[in-house]
Amino acid sequence: MDNLSIFSGNANRKLALEICRHLRMPLGDAEVFQFSNENIFVKINENVRGHDVFVIQPFSSPVNRSIMELLIMLDALKRASADRITAVIPYYAYGRTDKKDQPRVPITARLIADCVTVAGAQRVVSIDMHAGQIQGFFDMPVDELTAQIIQARYFAAKDLKDLTVVSADEGFAKKARGLADRLRTPLAIVEKRRLGNEGMTEAMGIIGNVKGCCALIVDDEIDTAGSITQAVRVVMEQGAREVYCCATHGIFSGPAVERLQNAPIKELVITDSIPSPEAKRLPNMTVLSVAELLADAICRIHDGRSVSALFD
Repeated sequence: MDNLSIFSGNANRKLALEICRHLRMPLGDAEVFQFSNENIFVKINENVRGHDVFVIQPFSSPVNRSIMELLIMLDALKRASADRITAVIPYYAYGRTDKKDQPRVPITARLIADCVTVAGAQRVVSIDMHAGQIQGFFDMPVDELTAQIIQARYFAAKDLKDLTVVSADEGFAKKARGLADRLRTPLAIVEKRRLGNEGMTEAMGIIGNVKGCCALIVDDEIDTAGSITQAVRVVMEQGAREVYCCATHGIFSGPAVERLQNAPIKELVITDSIPSPEAKRLPNMTVLSVAELLADAICRIHDGRSVSALFD
């Protein structure tokens, strides 16, 4: 681990400390705070000249502040003569604006990628991005990890009978197939359509059979929980015996907590890619850690070994 340094902004410092625990090294010393005028200040308090530096910073709430903290940290490390700077972004916000699907709208996912590049990152590591094409928005290596190996291990240990993996929508079907293959279960897909620009969706039906099954509904993220709770309703109407829900990123904005509390979900499983405040914790919620996964990826990148081998 010679010349390896790990730093973190304020978005998920707990995760960064856990990653450092797995790597058996201290978290780098840096000041990252906001002045009263909302300007962000960063100072790196240790020598990083010639170091391989990784900055842990998901784009969690407050999203725009988290993004600015990362950009300013990258600039500070670049000016401090770090040898290579890797932005570790467990949750990549603005991932839904990955294409121009209406007149006169931005492609914000690309804009953020450009900002990260200009700020000084030379490599990006993320987990379960909303759209695969986001990797192509960066003119640098991008390692997109997946939490599926952790999720599959967890649900395999539960040994649920008659399990069927259910994709929350058609767009996530390919990734849901990956989890179904790991668990050696059938796959079903919820059909839905999006209504307007306010995150509203309507579940239309289901492709596949869930009657009498234990349904595991999967998605990359849970934001307002509208999509996933509608998916729960559809699979229950189609005769599912019980329902589990699983997602990598638990955002839980707006009415999400209330919707999830009122839905007949046996267990809700997310990861710690972004922090989960106590106010958003539910009695049936389980949080899996991605710290070991990220630590292994960081170690492999630093040593020049294959990252994809983690998922073989």
